[in-house]
Amino acid sequence: MNLAIFDLDNTLLGGDSDYLWGRYLIEQGLVDGEYYERENRRFYEEYKVGTLDIYEFLRFSLQPLSQHDMATLHEWRKNFIQEKIDAIMLPAARALLQQHRDQGHTLLIITATNRFVTEPIAAMLGVEHLLATEPEVKQGRYTGNVSGTPCFREGKVENLKLWLKATGMNLASSWFYSDSLNDLPLLEMVTHPIAVDPDDTLAGHARMRGWPIISLR
Repeated sequence: MNLAIFDLDNTLLGGDSDYLWGRYLIEQGLVDGEYYERENRRFYEEYKVGTLDIYEFLRFSLQPLSQHDMATLHEWRKNFIQEKIDAIMLPAARALLQQHRDQGHTLLIITATNRFVTEPIAAMLGVEHLLATEPEVKQGRYTGNVSGTPCFREGKVENLKLWLKATGMNLASSWFYSDSLNDLPLLEMVTHPIAVDPDDTLAGHARMRGWPIISLR
């Protein structure tokens, strides 16, 4: 049973969809621009160096979802995809997905970015299975809270284990592609860990462990 797992931001995409969603909100005048830009950048820098408090970030990033109805949010998301995501789609990433598809592998995207942002991106990439941080919904509206364990660092491992149990799949023949030191817990679990355009910490770890390092840029 072959399972090919992919991180999304800065792995299959040539950028970070979560950060770009924040940029989109700022550019559309939907949030306090100065404050949101400062905090969005701070959280992104903390993520890159491995010091992000995921719950603090989610309180920040999920709040705008709670302030608007679903129809409005979906219209904004449609425009966001066209303005921000189309430009960072990577042909080499599509080719890599197709290679695994052609071999009959099950494809799974696993990402810390919330499902609201990432679900249409996974669909654009033709990947049916998506594990993402889940924003809480009550009475048809986002609450601004997270549902379950955020899909980040060890949380990715926890969510993946639940998914494996639910689907009857396993990691006996598995690949995981990621750019980030934050994904080391999951990279250590699979049979074929692969660093993709990695940050310096992951690149050093990959060289030490003899993991392949590739570029999709």
